[in-house]
Amino acid sequence: MDKGLLNIKNLSTSFRINDQFYAAVDNVSLSVNKNEILGIVGESGSGKSALAFSIMGLHDKLNSKIEGEINFKDQNIAALSEKKMNKLRGEEIGMIFQDPLTALNPLKIVGEQISEMLYLHTRLGKKERKDKVLDLINQVGIPRPEYVYNQYPHELSGGMRQRIVIAIAIACDPEFLIADEPTTALDVTIQAQILSLIKRLKNETNSGVILITHDLGVVAEMADRVAVMYAGQIVEIAPVKELFKNPKHPYTRSLLNSVPHGHEAKSKLHVIQGMVPSLQKLPRTGCRFAPRIPWISESAHEEHPELNEISPGHFVRCTCYKHFEFPDQVEEAVGNGVTGS
Repeated sequence: MDKGLLNIKNLSTSFRINDQFYAAVDNVSLSVNKNEILGIVGESGSGKSALAFSIMGLHDKLNSKIEGEINFKDQNIAALSEKKMNKLRGEEIGMIFQDPLTALNPLKIVGEQISEMLYLHTRLGKKERKDKVLDLINQVGIPRPEYVYNQYPHELSGGMRQRIVIAIAIACDPEFLIADEPTTALDVTIQAQILSLIKRLKNETNSGVILITHDLGVVAEMADRVAVMYAGQIVEIAPVKELFKNPKHPYTRSLLNSVPHGHEAKSKLHVIQGMVPSLQKLPRTGCRFAPRIPWISESAHEEHPELNEISPGHFVRCTCYKHFEFPDQVEEAVGNGVTGS
């Protein structure tokens, strides 16, 4: 994989449960370039947010353990002190959090919360900071900035709160942005506006972006490349058009097959069997998706699956993709007298 603005190498993030550590992010390697959006998709519990918080250094140090490298501009930020990481966060790396109600301080007006980022990372005077904040509020598409500046988070709609979180994230023009489910619980119109804003900011500042989402429609619209996560691992990564046109891993294909299509009103909706296992029950050898596709022979899976490049820029974990078919396709093939070797 090419070295980019962000280059993660063999990253594992483990959490303490009953005095034992279990990896929620397990040996992940990926890169993000300037002016690129990398979409990360997967079910809840796949490790997407754990990966984002690892990059930002936001996990509880007493109950978590990070191994591997997180290289940002050729510097391993996983090894930085908390003081140096505090300087990096907000100034060079921004994060749009999933829930603006928990990300914002309910006791402070939103103008002060945006201004705090400028106070910590710039040398602007008080009046200059306020002018910059008003400009940021306007930049994220909120009308009447002077009025909104003095409002508390609970006085704003969900879409406006999310825009305030974005204003905080981009206040210092960071070179890298992490958007963790930035459109969750927002209506479709507001979702489109938020995503358009992120794309415009990326183009204007030439920044790299990680966009974490479970919405494949958002990925198709926004991302340049896509990494599919399952049970703490990247199981497939490819340019966005390639992934949608030629998905390989059974999990990727299952996700895509689970998306309802309006033009196929009578078609049967595919449901993925089972669920993502808990950290303590996660298998640490073999294909982690194997229990959810029991009709595939055990011999089709590798004992220690690695990401292999099957075409330029297209990586897939485990050889089971070569043998995978959906149950209804198998039944249809048998019904037509077609059998595998």
